[in-house]
Amino acid sequence: MEKRELGRSGIKVSPFCFGGNVFGWTIDEKQSFEILDAYVDSGLEFIDTADVYSKWKPGNKGGESEAIIGNWLKKSGKRDQVIIATKVGKPMGEGKQGLSKAYITEAVEASLTRLKTDYIDLYQSHDDDPNTPFEETLSTFTDLIKQGKVRAIGASNYNAARLQEALKVSETNGFARYETLQPEYNLFDRAGYEKELEPLCVENHLGVITFFSLASGFLSGKYRSEADLEKSQRGGAVKKYLSDRGFKILDALDQVASQYNTTPAAAAIAWVIARPGGYGAYCQCNFIKAIAGYYGCGAIKFG
Repeated sequence: MEKRELGRSGIKVSPFCFGGNVFGWTIDEKQSFEILDAYVDSGLEFIDTADVYSKWKPGNKGGESEAIIGNWLKKSGKRDQVIIATKVGKPMGEGKQGLSKAYITEAVEASLTRLKTDYIDLYQSHDDDPNTPFEETLSTFTDLIKQGKVRAIGASNYNAARLQEALKVSETNGFARYETLQPEYNLFDRAGYEKELEPLCVENHLGVITFFSLASGFLSGKYRSEADLEKSQRGGAVKKYLSDRGFKILDALDQVASQYNTTPAAAAIAWVIARPGGYGAYCQCNFIKAIAGYYGCGAIKFG
């Protein structure tokens, strides 16, 4: 299967990646193990998660997804067959948030422990932290790479100005740079990414990992009325798409799916992959996510 490099990281992955926010939320450990085994046995290797997954579920405290993946890695012995991406920065409890040196140093050890591994392939800033200088954050990430605990770094939820500033700080100081970006992007939500972030990523050859690429599942065609929102725990996030514009997009996807004997979800993902620059997507629809990067940098992600 074709391998694609994430940015300039040297990390090459298949065009598919599994997203782990469902682990410990909508599926239990046994189901997670079965899915991960089937995924890797099919020849795929890219798995994405975050320390905060799935803190939002009642009774959870965060770290559940990483812990399940770690238990699977220990049981399966497949660490050398997978690429693991995780994230840091979202609130994990009192005083546990942001991108300071002290917190990143603490958080990476916690993630490594839960994942039962001694290195993370792609370590991503889950949110921008305007209260911490980029010099502090990026020098800390650089140290982690030198220590062999992290292979490459990425950013999520950054605007164009802040991402450009981070890249400049890395270049000026010889720090590791963000090799990937995670923006929200799909057929419905386009302006926030296309206007400023897209040209910046193309210019700097960043891998692009888009989230909500199926608009929380709306573009799969699963939700066509308010009654359909009860079909999933994620249904509440879809209500905003039940508009004239949303239904027109679904109609277009239905026509394309019918013409090519495929599904609306596949058509929506194909649209993201075919955007200028040749990147794929980080897409969420039940157990489907898609990830990819510019100029063939990246992958499509299930999860």
